Amino acid sequence: MEMITEASHVARHEAVRAAAGAPGGVAPVGREVQAGGEFLTFRLGDEEYGIDILRVQEIRSYEAPTRIANAPSFIKGVVNLRGVIVPIIDLRLKLGCPTAEYNGFTVVIVLNVRGRVVGAVVDSVSDVLELGKDHIKPAPELSSSVDAHYITGIGAVKNGDVERMLILMDIEALMSSAEMGLMNSLS
Repeated sequence: MEMITEASHVARHEAVRAAAGAPGGVAPVGREVQAGGEFLTFRLGDEEYGIDILRVQEIRSYEAPTRIANAPSFIKGVVNLRGVIVPIIDLRLKLGCPTAEYNGFTVVIVLNVRGRVVGAVVDSVSDVLELGKDHIKPAPELSSSVDAHYITGIGAVKNGDVERMLILMDIEALMSSAEMGLMNSLS
């Protein structure tokens, strides 16, 4: 897999990782999303999502993985990342996006979830945002037939007169779910 060379994404990502130990830096691990923090934002179809920046190890360009026989369609396969075999999950397929096209903007967010390295395919990475508690609303109540346990809140980001809605996701809960089959589910 090749590293993304677009300077803005790499510079922002490195700056946020470097700020983790500084006062006012990234929210500590285990802090509730509703309390605020810094989030990597990405697009899946027309929707924008955010995940805790501390779960992000790196962002890489998409390269077709080695397919695993009889795996669910959202598990695209595995890649060798500096000697570590990493399962690649297509979040677009997992979360029911109508299409999943692979193009120059498609990236893999390499995550460290519960000590395991996992890759998540997304349409594009947008930004790193800091959201305070006053910019995060609780996740909506949905019927029991909708699996939304991984949605922790909705971020409201105002840019001039335009307000963006950001679906905040507990990537650890999603990747640890039994249906993913990647690791022991949370007890």
